[in-house]
Amino acid sequence: MSLTMHLHPLASFCWKPLIALYENGTPFNSVIVDLGNEQSRAAFLKLSPAGKMPVLQDAALGHTVPESTIVIEYLNAHYPGPVDLIPADIDLARQVRLADRFYDFYVQEPMQKVVGDRLRPEGKTDPFGVEQARAQLRGSYAIIEREMQSRTWAVGEAFTMADCAAAPALFYANKVEPFGDNYPAVKRYHDRLLARPSVARVIEEAQPYFKLFPYNNG
Repeated sequence: MSLTMHLHPLASFCWKPLIALYENGTPFNSVIVDLGNEQSRAAFLKLSPAGKMPVLQDAALGHTVPESTIVIEYLNAHYPGPVDLIPADIDLARQVRLADRFYDFYVQEPMQKVVGDRLRPEGKTDPFGVEQARAQLRGSYAIIEREMQSRTWAVGEAFTMADCAAAPALFYANKVEPFGDNYPAVKRYHDRLLARPSVARVIEEAQPYFKLFPYNNG
């Protein structure tokens, strides 16, 4: 196999390209990165000086590709499969990329603010910042609620890169700012995502690590 993914199974941004790989049955090897382990961290920093996962290595073409969205773009260009995650139509592709950015910046980012705050030492937390993040999540839910009234997937009736982004974003966001009964279309979309085999596989692989997620200490 020429492709190697450097990742952690719990990391939400690693789920995005994993879902893309599983959607198209693309063969790859995986290397689990443990940033708390000196040897693992040092090896990974050689690939990604910023220390951010995921990173894709392509031995066949000699490329090292960071950033979840860019990894999917790369796979779409060099290792396409039966599921067209980025449509050929320029305008539709733009909508997919826009939705991808939305789920990264306006769902993933505030979700990670809440999670990160739970991991801070006592006395170093940011309650005001957390409430701002929660408010942003609710605002994002309201936008998704309107959009998903008439859609099956993030951009219409076809599963795309935008759904690869939405799956981890909504899965973890629901842990820190539950949808409740206020966003039924969001919940239905979330449930469709979880039922998708590629998403279910990613969640199953993360199961042994969920004990590390800070559920109740914030």
